[in-house]
Amino acid sequence: MPSGSTRSSVFYAPYPSYAKKASGSQIEDVDGNRRIDYCYNFTSLIMGHQHPAVTKAIRNQLENGTVFGAPTELEVIHSSTLKSRMRSLDKVRYTVSGTEACMFAVRLARAFTNKKKIAKFEGGYHGTSDFASVSVHPNSPGTVKKIAAVVDTAGLLPEIVENTIVMPFNDFDTTSSIVRKYRNSLACIIVEPIMRGISPLRDFLPSMRELADELDIPLVFDEVITGFRISPGGAQEKYRVRPDLTVMGKIIGGGFPIGAIGGREDIMSMMAQGSEFPRPSGSKVPHAGTFNAHPITLAAGLATLKELTADVYKELDQSAEEIRTSLTKIISDLGVNVQCTGVGSLFDVVFTGKRIIDYKSHHTGNLLLRRCFDLDLLNRGVFMPPTHFGCTSAVTKHEEIDTSLQAMKDTLTLLLPLARNKK
Repeated sequence: MPSGSTRSSVFYAPYPSYAKKASGSQIEDVDGNRRIDYCYNFTSLIMGHQHPAVTKAIRNQLENGTVFGAPTELEVIHSSTLKSRMRSLDKVRYTVSGTEACMFAVRLARAFTNKKKIAKFEGGYHGTSDFASVSVHPNSPGTVKKIAAVVDTAGLLPEIVENTIVMPFNDFDTTSSIVRKYRNSLACIIVEPIMRGISPLRDFLPSMRELADELDIPLVFDEVITGFRISPGGAQEKYRVRPDLTVMGKIIGGGFPIGAIGGREDIMSMMAQGSEFPRPSGSKVPHAGTFNAHPITLAAGLATLKELTADVYKELDQSAEEIRTSLTKIISDLGVNVQCTGVGSLFDVVFTGKRIIDYKSHHTGNLLLRRCFDLDLLNRGVFMPPTHFGCTSAVTKHEEIDTSLQAMKDTLTLLLPLARNKK
């Protein structure tokens, strides 16, 4: 395997720690090292590893079969559950990953508007499809005025870049100017409501909604991470902004592969087939997939959503806030240019003294120091996703947070000669 694994996001030098098993909030590698987990497969395991209710649902479904090549009642129940929690969802369709869901959301928008270009935000991650592989990790420093579409991978056709418009997150004035410039050719605007763990400024998302309404451009929320983690109805409920389309994933699958697209009925009907929306030439956006709405995934997802009560959300937010508050004090006492950011049950550690509001300010962080931070924490029994924001789960314990904070303090103290006064 190139680099010894099948996910670029889990590789780090000299080599990643290979997992063997996990339970609750603890993960164990093949060498027998147990660590407190703050990765949870990059936020997807909100109830922790091997939650009893989720495991029971999986076993029950296994007794009935794995996958059938026919619809099941589970997808009706699951989609109804999503709709009851997220009011912007008139209709829902399932995919196998967030990447595929984002790809189809953009395809739907293009089919609905009959326009080519899409607008996304610099640093925004929407999976690995062609349109999404633009300006995710642009390395050129500078002001927001220098933002441009930059390819993140070899193999992209030039027209992909030409039809992708890039904007600065949390800068509405610049964003509005860019959107207005391309208003007649934009199929949609896609945004992560919370990007890289960075909260939107107070009026940013509502202003984006107003702009999209004024110019009649579909607004797409990528809630693969924030959906049902930030609140029972996702970031759109927290910030009271209703998108036209929503992309979901991670949590709604209970630890199994899944993605979903939901939103306005008139846009979602582009996928409809049969007598519901008869068309002489069939559906306008065909959508198939051998493992779409996989019964085991939906069973695990339903069990997870059922466990996510108001009390659980409160505990999730409190545990991450405890980390953010305590770590901020540790940083202040040590006098290092590091900050702990995040919202809800998400938190990040960035080695910079600059205020973080977008990709460029986040990118001022010293990645070498962050990599040292992550590796040293691994040796101290704490698993942070390498150079990625972390999260808490419903089973994260207060004593584990105390242990983790002490480990972070020890690591920062070790890095003090390098981290102090570094920009």
